[in-house]
Amino acid sequence: MMGLLDQVEFWHWWVLGVVLLILEVFAPGAFFLWLAIAAGVLGLLVMAMPSMAWDMQLLVFAVLSVAAVVLGRLWLRRHPIVTDRPTLNRRGDQYVGRVFTLDEPVINGFGKIRVDDTTWKIRGDDCAAGARVRVVGVDGTTLVVDTAD
Repeated sequence: MMGLLDQVEFWHWWVLGVVLLILEVFAPGAFFLWLAIAAGVLGLLVMAMPSMAWDMQLLVFAVLSVAAVVLGRLWLRRHPIVTDRPTLNRRGDQYVGRVFTLDEPVINGFGKIRVDDTTWKIRGDDCAAGARVRVVGVDGTTLVVDTAD
C-alpha cells in the first residue's frame, strides 16, 4: 500500500479535481468547487516539485482546501450572485405586496388563506371571511397580512 502512495503524481490530483467538479454538478452548493480548485493547484505544485512526499501532498491539499473554501465564501459574500428572480426558492416572499380575499376569518391573529393551489397559514389582525388582505411579510412558513384598503 505504501508503494502506491509513493507514486502519487500531478495528474492524480487533476483527476481528483475533475471528480470533485463532477460532484459539484450533481450536488451544487459551491463546496466541492473549492476542493477541486485546491486539487488542481496542488497538481501544479506537484508538477513543479515531483519529489514531494505523499504525506506532504495531503497536508498541502488540506491547507489549500481550507484556504479555497474560506476565500471562496468571502468572495461570494462580497460579490453575490445577481439574478432576475431573487425570490425563486423563497416562495412566501413572492407573495409580498399581493392582495387576497379571505375564505376563512382570521381569529386570534391566525388564519388560513388559499393562494393559487396552496393553503398558507397567515398572521394578522382579526377579520371576517371575505375581507381583503395584503401580504406585508413572511415569517418562516407564515404569511404576515394586513387589511387592504
